[in-house]
Amino acid sequence: MRRLLLALPFALLPLAAAQAEEHHHDHDEHGSLGAHEHGVARLNVALADKTLELELESPAMNLVGFEHAAKSDADKARVAAARAELEQPLALFAIPTAAGCKVADQELASPLFGDEDHEEHAKEHDHKHSEVHAHYQLQCDSPDALKALDLSVLFKRFPSTEKIQVQLIGPQGQQGAELSKANASLSF
Repeated sequence: MRRLLLALPFALLPLAAAQAEEHHHDHDEHGSLGAHEHGVARLNVALADKTLELELESPAMNLVGFEHAAKSDADKARVAAARAELEQPLALFAIPTAAGCKVADQELASPLFGDEDHEEHAKEHDHKHSEVHAHYQLQCDSPDALKALDLSVLFKRFPSTEKIQVQLIGPQGQQGAELSKANASLSF
């Protein structure tokens, strides 16, 4: 039940974006979908009691530099490197060690990772774009040590990511922000 309550904000916050993407499959002159914009990622964050949940959605272009199936050794290496970075959320999101956070659960999904569900979705909707979805659930011994969300490491590791649209629910309530390399932090 608790996990469901924590998941509820994540289900509601991106609802408008998901609906817009579903109904606007028109391509603009640059070939991107309405909700799929190269250089832009979305991050939902919820901190409740000792649980921190993070959900990152990004066009694959931001993370690996392409969106087609990885066939060459170089492309496969880039996908493996991006996945390895995404598998380290404590470092990627610069979680302070004083918070005592441990990864309780994580899930990475993308057609580039061989995720069959995402591949089928892309085929059903004739998507030419690959996205990467990452969900993390962290258990933190000292959540009071989480003063800010610092995405500077994420911007450094994935330099094609220019901005991240953040929805954050924490002790101070709900807030939204658009973070960039120059402004990579948001207070809890």
